[in-house]
Amino acid sequence: MPLFQAILLGILQGATEFLPISSSGHLVIIPYLLGWSDPGLIMDTILHLGTSVAVILYFWQDIVRLVKAAWRSLHDRALVDSEARVAWAIMIGTIPAAIIGFLLEDTFERWFGMPKAAAGFLLGTAALLIISEYLGTRERTIESIQWQDALLIGLGQAMAIAPGLSRSGSTISAGLLLGYHRESAARFSFLLSIPIILGSGAYQFLKVLRGGMQPTQITTLIIGFIAAAVTGYLAIAILLALIKRQGLWPFALYCALLGTLVLTGVVG
Repeated sequence: MPLFQAILLGILQGATEFLPISSSGHLVIIPYLLGWSDPGLIMDTILHLGTSVAVILYFWQDIVRLVKAAWRSLHDRALVDSEARVAWAIMIGTIPAAIIGFLLEDTFERWFGMPKAAAGFLLGTAALLIISEYLGTRERTIESIQWQDALLIGLGQAMAIAPGLSRSGSTISAGLLLGYHRESAARFSFLLSIPIILGSGAYQFLKVLRGGMQPTQITTLIIGFIAAAVTGYLAIAILLALIKRQGLWPFALYCALLGTLVLTGVVG
C-alpha cells in the first residue's frame, strides 16, 4: 500500500471512529469507491489502535481516576463509589465483544472484503440512531450505571465488530435507549472502546508478526497509526461539542444515504 493511501485511511479512520458513522465501514467502502485494493483487517485494526491511543490521551485524567476507584473498591470490598461503578461497568461491557470477536473472527474478516455488506450494515446503523433519538429519555448520568446496563451496551459494541455497524453509534444508541444523557452515553462509549480496541490491535499485530512483515509494510502501518491517532484526538473534541447541539439525526441521515447509494449502485 502506498504511504499516501495509509495517511488518507488514517485520517479517515480518525475522523470517523468517534462519529457514529462506522469507521470500519468507511475503510471498506471508500477504498472500493476509489478502486484501491482491500486494506485488510490488519490495517483496519492498526488504525483502530491509533484512535484508541487518541481516546486514552484525551481521557487520561478520567482513566487514572477510574483505575484508582476500581482499586479502592477491591481493597474496601465495596462498590459505593460512582467512579468505581463506571470502572467495573467498562470491564463488564468489554466481555461480549471479546467473546463474539474471538468466536466469529473468520466471519468478520470475510465481511471486510464485502462493500455491499458494509453498506447494508450502514443502514442498520442509521436505524439504530433514529430509534434511540426517538425513544431515548435522556434522564440519567453515567454515574448511575448498573452492571445490566453495561452488559447491554457491551452487546451493542460486540455487534459493531461488523463493518458498517458503527461502534460509537451502537453503544451511544444503547445508552440513549437505557435513558442516559447524550454526553454520558458518549463518554461511556469512548471509555468502553479502549480495552477491546487495544486487545484486538495487540492480537492482530502478534498474528502479523508471526507471519512476518516486510519493512515497507511496517512503515505503512506506523504512518497510518499516527494519522489515525492525531485525527482521532481532534474528532473526539468535535463530537462532544456536536452531540450536545445536533443529536444523532445528521449522522443517521448520512449513514442511510451512503448505504443506499452503494447498495443501489449509484456510486461504486
